[in-house]
Amino acid sequence: MKQFTYEVKDELGLHARVATELINCLKDVESRVTLEDREKTADAKKLFSVMALCVQQGDLLSFTIEGGDEEKVYGELKEFCRRFL
Repeated sequence: MKQFTYEVKDELGLHARVATELINCLKDVESRVTLEDREKTADAKKLFSVMALCVQQGDLLSFTIEGGDEEKVYGELKEFCRRFL
């Protein structure tokens, strides 16, 4: 299991366009990826689940990755956060 936390810098938070990019980033991964924000948890591979978190600028978003390709996914998600959040 790999975990990391990222502070959202985008003034719009985790909005629909970025959430869609996240889903596309994870569509072919084997690992289970969950997001947690303010005590709410979401399956990072499901758009409505991610959008229901209502992530805003300044929120600390926690990622948990579990599975056979978790090392690869961990690196990809860290880069995703730097680029989009």
